[in-house]
Amino acid sequence: MVHETAVRQTPTEDRPLAAAAIRRGLVQWYRKHKRDLPWRRTEDPYRIWISEIMLQQTRVAAVIPYYERFLTLFPDASALAAAPEQDLLAAWAGLGYYTRARNLQKAARAIAELAHFPADYAALRVLPGVGDYTAAAVASIAFGMPHPALDGNVLRVLSRVVAERGDIKSQVVRKRLGVLAGILLDRRRPGEFNQAMMELGATVCVPKQPLCGHCPIQLHCQGRQQGVENQLPLNGVRPSASRREMYLLAIEKGDKILLWQRPPESKRLAGFWELPEREQVPGATIHGALGGFRHTIVYTTYLVEVCRATVPSRPKGFQWLTKGALSGIPLSTIAKKALILLD
Repeated sequence: MVHETAVRQTPTEDRPLAAAAIRRGLVQWYRKHKRDLPWRRTEDPYRIWISEIMLQQTRVAAVIPYYERFLTLFPDASALAAAPEQDLLAAWAGLGYYTRARNLQKAARAIAELAHFPADYAALRVLPGVGDYTAAAVASIAFGMPHPALDGNVLRVLSRVVAERGDIKSQVVRKRLGVLAGILLDRRRPGEFNQAMMELGATVCVPKQPLCGHCPIQLHCQGRQQGVENQLPLNGVRPSASRREMYLLAIEKGDKILLWQRPPESKRLAGFWELPEREQVPGATIHGALGGFRHTIVYTTYLVEVCRATVPSRPKGFQWLTKGALSGIPLSTIAKKALILLD
């Protein structure tokens, strides 16, 4: 067993890591400075789980209105399990990464068959869409189980604390930081500690120009002491950004508009409704531009131009939908932006 004061900061460092001081300072700081977020006002594991899934790849400010609306529509696992997929996707539309929503429902159906919500890491980990981080977060926050939760914010904090020089995307480095997180974890209040680490990464130990003067553990941060906090963590090469031009057609007939639905087997946005692209309706007559906008999905930026058009008859694979029905179906974010130009 390794005593906490004997933990090394890097394989080549000799100075011990003051785990107890870091733990204490971080929790005290969190209690004073934490943001008031709706999922922090509950101990309901279902609500905590929903928040953790929504927060994956999505900013806190964007999640809050979706979280509150989603829970109004689907207040528990049984309601989510029984929901029609179209209602689920409509409630999720705009959050992106729609596989998350489908996995949520699959997991809700598994939970609905149980006598209670899964209450330990192993039982949570086998749910569809639940990885190591989510299982640890829910287990620690909702049930007080001593599991460190390693998201991007936490990994960044840890890499700076020990001045980690390895690629943070490397499994070897992540495993090493995971061991460190387990040593630092406050086992008396693991949920609060995990949230404190996440909060520090989200608000102080930010990716660029960290606010080290406001950090409660700056005296124990090797990245800060070595003057390399702005260079850490080291990341592998990201895919290069790309651009794609897209020409959408707004084709109306009275109070209806022409749309098509992505098939269930679509690799992206399965089940979502879209406006036709110009290439999909070669017989359309274009009458003029309505405007344009940019929309970025991961590393691709779409330069979208929307034109008003007409067709002699409904093309195969398309449907006329009344504009009043659009709020009740899952529309892609690009389609929503385009329809704003139409209005």
